[in-house]
Amino acid sequence: MAPPIDTARLEELKASGDLPSPKGVALAIMRLATQEDASMAEMARIIRTDPAFVGRLIKAANGVIGFGRRPIASVQDALTVLGMPAVRTMALGFSLMTHFRSGPCKAFNYARYWSACLVNAVATQAVTLRTRAAAPDEIYCLGLLSRVGELALATLYPVEYSEILTAAEKTPGFDIFEAENKRFGMDHAELGAAMLADWGMPRVFSESAYVAARGIEGTFVEGSRERTVSNTVLFAQAVAELCLASDATRPGTMRRVLTLGSRLEFDESGTRQLCNVIANDWADWGALLSVEAHRIPPAESIDTSEPEVDEDALTVQEEPESLITDENSTGNASTATRLRALTAMADPLARAAMRQLLGSAGYHVAEESDIALAVEHALDHEPELMIIDWAMAGESTKEFLSTLRKTRAGQGIFIIVVAESPDDEFRVRAFECGADDVLAKPASPRLLLARLQAGRRMSSLQREIERDREEIRHYAAELAVSNRRLQEVAMLDPLTGFPNRRFFIERLAQEWAASTRNKRPLSCVMVDVDSFRVVNESHGHEAGDAALRQVAAALRSVLRAHDVVARTGADEFLILCPDTSLEAAQVCADRVRAAVENADIVAGMLALRLTVSVGVACRDSSVTDADTLVRRAEQGMEIAKQSGRNRVSAVQLRPQSA
Repeated sequence: MAPPIDTARLEELKASGDLPSPKGVALAIMRLATQEDASMAEMARIIRTDPAFVGRLIKAANGVIGFGRRPIASVQDALTVLGMPAVRTMALGFSLMTHFRSGPCKAFNYARYWSACLVNAVATQAVTLRTRAAAPDEIYCLGLLSRVGELALATLYPVEYSEILTAAEKTPGFDIFEAENKRFGMDHAELGAAMLADWGMPRVFSESAYVAARGIEGTFVEGSRERTVSNTVLFAQAVAELCLASDATRPGTMRRVLTLGSRLEFDESGTRQLCNVIANDWADWGALLSVEAHRIPPAESIDTSEPEVDEDALTVQEEPESLITDENSTGNASTATRLRALTAMADPLARAAMRQLLGSAGYHVAEESDIALAVEHALDHEPELMIIDWAMAGESTKEFLSTLRKTRAGQGIFIIVVAESPDDEFRVRAFECGADDVLAKPASPRLLLARLQAGRRMSSLQREIERDREEIRHYAAELAVSNRRLQEVAMLDPLTGFPNRRFFIERLAQEWAASTRNKRPLSCVMVDVDSFRVVNESHGHEAGDAALRQVAAALRSVLRAHDVVARTGADEFLILCPDTSLEAAQVCADRVRAAVENADIVAGMLALRLTVSVGVACRDSSVTDADTLVRRAEQGMEIAKQSGRNRVSAVQLRPQSA
């Protein structure tokens, strides 16, 4: 997919010290994350030395879990939810954002770059919470860093890259990739993908970043996880363009967003609601990170029709602003909102008379002398009133009116047809093709003004309906956000703050798939609190709940950052250990057992000592699926209980005692 950069060349760039790289606390986090025996407690200690990163980490964790009764409030809880890979990459991304907010490349807009990257991050996460194509916390980091190749070139070659960016801005059709390759021997898409791969991101992430930077679809199989991730990054970059677009270019950008949303199987309404969620989250994250972010119009209000005709082409009467008359008025101007009218008449004298009459009634008037031009004008500018002389096109007027009424814009226009001596048969035909009223020509000014009152009432009703629709769309967007948060809360155990069984099952499926692809080990640990029923029966459920919370705290303090722990039963916990052999998982399990045994459990006035029985299993040739892996861990736990409790056992090895 992405043409590889020569390894020696990448190492040379890294050795120069100029390539964007983590610094300070972020560097310490990344180094600790590579250690096999790194614990959450040690990781939390390092993170706490950077208060700004603490706030960002907790916000990211709450974005994944949701806003339930027990939101994430501590560093260790955030580490438990996000896991080692996400925290490591998040530290990298935020470090780059902090240390590379400005630079020597004059033509590189650093502020706009980081604003776009932040939208990318928020958008990729928002999409993945719906598609479940990857871990939302990890793909947030992909969005934040997907354009890092641009920042790298601006940092490595500030003068030369500035010249290229300036030429690209001034020269239509300029091929920036060709210019970069000619000057640097690589382009920003290739360099960015190589950097992501070097930082340990999955290959599908680095490939997707390359595809998005190039603006292409890639060669991933249709319907595959790789294609979904790739389309997610493309969609996120389009949403970033939408958020940063000018009012004039926003409709065209919105059309592209809707197209890319359809590739992710979102309908138009769902895509627009998703854009609203992303824009709001972007503003919140921007305030937290001091990155430029602003509110944009609701996505439902962004018109995606073709650009309108130049307003200067309209023939408009310049009467003073007047008001829509009330229902009992005879046409004298009073105080209300000015409406737009369009007349379609071939006779210039008739047009002039109608212009004067409508102007005195408080309308802005535009004129057309051809029915086809009049219909086109109506579709572009959506006047509230349209008066058509049937004689302009005879029976062809029926076809034009029918066409107009089939469009969304044409449905809200009040249309009056004027004709010579219309009989009942003619009126029926006119009404059938879309006319709202029919008048004999020449129309009586008093009668016409009276009929205009009906048109105004109709326009008023149309506006009220549109306002109601806008409110409904707004409520629907809020409801969608609430439903998403409820769905996320459903993944959280409120007592311990750990994810629940539902979360564990989904994460297990993801890690099993990753283990299959990468041919890496995967282990599972089941922890059951010994004699916990006795605690509940002897001291009450309140004491039992307090004890469970402290057992959970003991587990949290000794687990590695990339382990995934969940409460899956009343007194049962499951731990997933990616990239962990059976022997390493046993070491982890014994650390868990010892932590609980040595913990001082306090419940009210009671001081308790609790132990756990732990079962361990690892994926091997006899473990054919994820369910079997969990069953093997459960069998190991049962052996530990039968052997005297407070033990670690594995059916794949001989039982081990404490």
